[in-house]
Amino acid sequence: MKKLVKNNVYWVGFMDWELESFHGADYSINHGSSQNAYLIKEEKTVLIDTVWKPHSTEFIDNLEKEIDLKEIDFIVANHGEVDHSGSLPALLEKIPGTPIYCTANGVKSLTGQYHHPEWNYQVVKTGDSVDIGNGKKLVFVEMKMLHWPDSMATYLTGDNILFSNDAFGQHFAVEELFNDKADQCKLWEEAIKYYANILAPFSPLVKKKVEEIQGLNLPIDIIATSHGSIWRENPLQIVEKYYEWSQNYQEDQITVVYDTMWDGTKQLAHKISSEISRISPDTRVKIYNISQTNKNDIITEVFKSKAIALGSPTVGCNILSSVGGWLDFLKELKLKGKRAAVFGCYGWSGEGTKVLRERLTEAGFSVVETEAKCLWNPEEKDFQNAAEVAKALCQQ
Repeated sequence: MKKLVKNNVYWVGFMDWELESFHGADYSINHGSSQNAYLIKEEKTVLIDTVWKPHSTEFIDNLEKEIDLKEIDFIVANHGEVDHSGSLPALLEKIPGTPIYCTANGVKSLTGQYHHPEWNYQVVKTGDSVDIGNGKKLVFVEMKMLHWPDSMATYLTGDNILFSNDAFGQHFAVEELFNDKADQCKLWEEAIKYYANILAPFSPLVKKKVEEIQGLNLPIDIIATSHGSIWRENPLQIVEKYYEWSQNYQEDQITVVYDTMWDGTKQLAHKISSEISRISPDTRVKIYNISQTNKNDIITEVFKSKAIALGSPTVGCNILSSVGGWLDFLKELKLKGKRAAVFGCYGWSGEGTKVLRERLTEAGFSVVETEAKCLWNPEEKDFQNAAEVAKALCQQ
């Protein structure tokens, strides 16, 4: 069922209330999501993106209720990832030869995934445009690595709509469609989670692209994303947030992250967190057990933090695999300008804190010298060391 976005622009996507994970199982979904596709009906009829293959039959059936598919003059594929392009094979079986406007890398992505080199690709680059009638045109802007090499955005003149694809989105199901209708707490919670876990590695590129978009001086009345709510009330607020988030973002927050075997490391974690609160009452403190909290939600809090404390017991001359895997993900995100401290218990060899220190340094963190390394279960001197860790992290 289509929903009006503005004038002759309609949402024709899929609201995915049951979705629980994304990118395989690499991204957790807490409040559903949406796959947003759009239909423009001017002198030319244009489809902006499609939806994921599992919903392609419903998507095409709904589209056929709205228009004769043969009326579609061309399709814009802003990004080749399957949640945006998955319905293309089934759709093009019904309307073969329909032009597909995409970047050169978009051709590589779509042919690599669906093995249809014969599709009618129309390659575009930044600044290219196509007239759709009634004095309006679509202008294309490449968005390389936001978050794939093939990504682009499409701007509709006249209606001043930026179809931004994955940029500025959220994995968040909003039946009412628009940001001013959404639960504001959940909206911003999901927006920063999306940035922290997907776009953070590309922050320098985000900063440059935002500056480029601002430099174009385009009037933007609506930002029509590919996931989550459409920004129509003060749409540039999310652009401003992306610019802020792209510049080594941090709040007055310290996050304590750990895993434990027999609760010794857990005791140190709780001592560090309580001492941070005592030393710096205005600092927000969060504490998470890696094995009991979703990694994406922890990463979101780390992204917001000025510093973290990371703990693991020593296991097999190393750290717990749960902590090691989490550190692999943390390194991928290339966070900058954050401090860290390490802590953990051991029974025999005690390499855990050394490994944590090395891995955090590799991930781009500045690791303080003070640490809490505890032989067997902690006693008073170990809790004092934990207090010193808190003090070191609170120092500017």
